[in-house]
Amino acid sequence: MNQLAERIHTLNGLTIHTVKTDKYKTNSLILMIKAPLAKETVAIRALLPQILQNGTANYSTRKQLRERLDELYGAMLTTDVQKKGEQHIITVRLDVANERFLSDATPLFEQALSLLAEVLLKPRLEEGFFVKSVVDNEKRSLIQRIQSVYDDKMRYANVRVTEEMCKNEPYALTAFGHVEEVEEITPERVYRFYEELLKTNQFDLYMVGAIDEEKALKQATAAFQTLASKHESTEMTKTTPSPEVNEARIVHEEQDIKQGKLHMGFRTYTTYADDDYVAMQVCNGLFGGFSHSKLFMNVREKESLAYYAASQLESHKGIMMVMSGIEFNKYDRAVEIIKEQFEAMKKGDFSDQEIEQTKAMLKNQILETADVARGFVELAYHQVVSGHERTMEEWLNQVNVITKEDVIRVANKVKLDTIYFLKGKEANQ
Repeated sequence: MNQLAERIHTLNGLTIHTVKTDKYKTNSLILMIKAPLAKETVAIRALLPQILQNGTANYSTRKQLRERLDELYGAMLTTDVQKKGEQHIITVRLDVANERFLSDATPLFEQALSLLAEVLLKPRLEEGFFVKSVVDNEKRSLIQRIQSVYDDKMRYANVRVTEEMCKNEPYALTAFGHVEEVEEITPERVYRFYEELLKTNQFDLYMVGAIDEEKALKQATAAFQTLASKHESTEMTKTTPSPEVNEARIVHEEQDIKQGKLHMGFRTYTTYADDDYVAMQVCNGLFGGFSHSKLFMNVREKESLAYYAASQLESHKGIMMVMSGIEFNKYDRAVEIIKEQFEAMKKGDFSDQEIEQTKAMLKNQILETADVARGFVELAYHQVVSGHERTMEEWLNQVNVITKEDVIRVANKVKLDTIYFLKGKEANQ
């Protein structure tokens, strides 16, 4: 299997990751900006990348910036924000055509790198701050995005179970903040925040594609020179340890809905940085991660208790979340059978064939994710967030050697923390 080699180069203020490969059709520049999740900054941090893609000092409107991207043979610029454990990550990504396939000698990669640096380091300003009309427009968009979660009851239930489960822990925060926090943001305040971010956040730039590594490294160093000059060193923050659970918390909420959402949060006491992480991935796959899992086969298929039933592992917080859609009057039986499925995991009530099937699907999932540059960077970035090195090759090899005993051992560390049920107003069973 031909594994991609990641080379890491550390500058003051910026870590550059080069991945030379012919595997992808385009070259990708992916800038990850990391800082701890915090109530005071979560909304303003979610807003900032949207403001930055509205124009730069040289391309002062969104239209002009898009025209510049079109000149770069249809390059694509996107931004996003997400949480990984208790870290808040801004992503700025620029995908550009591989210049080897062009008929002219345009230095496309270098120009894309310069544009990415300009988006970050030379934003369009008005009287020394971000442009008020841009800030106001992006505030409206972010508020709509926050409010849309309420309409998607599956996402809403996931937000609510997380809030209840992780009270007094940063992980309870969403990646976008609350409406009232967004409404309070001013152009001056977001610009002051931006200046502080350049000095204190951790910046990782991934350059992935058919690149000349030495040349690309020199170009990136030059393009982001001013970032390095502003930067202050920051220490890696540790994730809040998961508390011991004595008894599961039960939370019911009523809304005018047709289908109940039963979400159950488990503490695994295992994160990406732990040796047990891969065994916990296999455990989650057997429990509810794949279509042959216990939740799918027993809760959904055999008992017909749920419209859907699955579990998901959060790699950096050590939480396993069960999500299911059920009829209101099936709540008691659904809770009972989900608990039964995990008790079966603890007792080793699964076959060697099921383990092998789970391992094969898990490896396939990892390889499929790495089939696109963005996915490969997501996998590689786990190492930055966790401070723990695990190459993709090591990851796949670790999956191979997981035994039934490993799965039973990690299953017995897991504890049910919170049961959250979103039900209809007429459901008073």
